[in-house]
Amino acid sequence: MIINVARKELKSLFATPMGWIILSILMFGFGTLYLQGVNSYFEVMSGAVRPAERVGVTIYVGSQIYSTALFLLSVTTPMLTMRLISEERKSQTMPFLLSAPISLSEIVIGKFLGLVIFLSILVIYIFAMLSTLNIWADIDFGYLIGNSFGFILLIASFTALGIFFSSLTNQPIVAAITTFIALVTMVGLGSYFASDPGHWFNYISMTKHYQSFTRGVFDSADIIYYLLFIVTFLTLTVRRLDSDRLRG
Repeated sequence: MIINVARKELKSLFATPMGWIILSILMFGFGTLYLQGVNSYFEVMSGAVRPAERVGVTIYVGSQIYSTALFLLSVTTPMLTMRLISEERKSQTMPFLLSAPISLSEIVIGKFLGLVIFLSILVIYIFAMLSTLNIWADIDFGYLIGNSFGFILLIASFTALGIFFSSLTNQPIVAAITTFIALVTMVGLGSYFASDPGHWFNYISMTKHYQSFTRGVFDSADIIYYLLFIVTFLTLTVRRLDSDRLRG
């Protein structure tokens, strides 16, 4: 049943203009950054920089794209997660969903997986785009794989947080705003306290735990952090829906 819910959610995303618009805008933006990064790489590395200070084309171009993608997904994810449950409540279809012969966990996980698969298309797109650099240069595939894996964990975490806030209200706009504020806090404050590694916020910061993946390193502590984050907010969402069903 989880697969059926995920498939239904994925189809609904492609059936609406918003899904296509978000995908096309982001793909166009990443493509533009890619071309600008390649051109800038040739200009900067053509001899104006000492050999000891030069970096590989993979990191030079990829770092710009992935850092921008992190910000853009912080903006676009709330726009997509706001409809997962809030829209169901607003359109008064939530009672029918809750009365269906399917558990709340399957509903939440199915909706969660549907959106994660949808957003993962962007990760695959970025990976494929940067892989084309291998046509004329030796690129660091470990860097690309690490960033891609970390980004999927980030997307899953963003989605889990967004679906939780979507379960708290029947106003999609309110859900989007609160999710955006929470994501900006989790992402922005991590960068703000980066100069103080011992600060407690670094231990819960999404960006702090993402840094190891940007170096192509798979740290089990970071993976566990994201998995716990995802499970926590999906569990809170199920409990919220369960309380709604009991009141109904």
